[in-house]
This record gives sequence, C-alpha cells and structure tokens, in this order.
Amino acid sequence: MRRAPIVTPALALTALLSLPACAHHYRFPPAQAPSVSLVEVGVASWYGPGYHGKRTSSGERFDQDELTAAHASWQFGTRVRVTFLTTGRSVVVRINDRFPNHKGRVIDLSRAAAREIGLIGPGTGRVRLEIVG
Repeated sequence: MRRAPIVTPALALTALLSLPACAHHYRFPPAQAPSVSLVEVGVASWYGPGYHGKRTSSGERFDQDELTAAHASWQFGTRVRVTFLTTGRSVVVRINDRFPNHKGRVIDLSRAAAREIGLIGPGTGRVRLEIVG
C-alpha cells in the first residue's frame, strides 16, 4: 500500500513561495524611441478596472480615466495618435506602461482612451498609430 507524502507547514509554504518562479515570465524588448511620424497599423485592446490604482511599468499609478497606453517597446512618455479605423475617431495617448506583444496587438489603451475612439464596446479593433512626439 502506498502512503501519501507528509506535508509539513514549512514544506507547504516553500512550495507556495516557489510558484511564481515556475510561472512564465515575459521579457520585454529594450525600450525604443520611435521617430516622429512613424506609422503602424494593427489591433488595439483596452484595460482599466482590474488595473486602476496599480503601478505601471513606468512606476506611476495607473489611472484608467487618463489618456495613456501600454506598448511592448516604445519609450515611456512617447505620445501616439491612435485612430480607430472603424469609427475614424482618434485620440492622443502617452505611453506609460508595458504589455506583452501577443495575439497580434500593437497597443493596449486606457479605458478613457478607448472610450474616446469608440473601442469600449468591441474591446479590440484595428487602429492606426502615429508618433506625434
């Protein structure tokens, strides 16, 4: 007959603390200073309620009601005009956060920025990004 392993509180704590080390860790590419007037087209998404008040990758607190965005590699402080191709509406955001460039997305907008261009309802959509400063 096989006996169950004995799990002490110390062993359980050690196992629990080691979990983050086992999780996938995304490495962001080095920050880039994109040239003014650079244009990129791709899919945008938005984020807000679950992150409101938490620290961004730049160190500031995320405010879902400010016109900010996350990008995989553009330098913090970069200003980007984001035009939602479905509505033709645009907004200028400031890059202050990072996100893994996955699922083909090029930018992740704050809730306020998404609202400005009509992206809240669909959640994602094709956008045109243009560096403005």
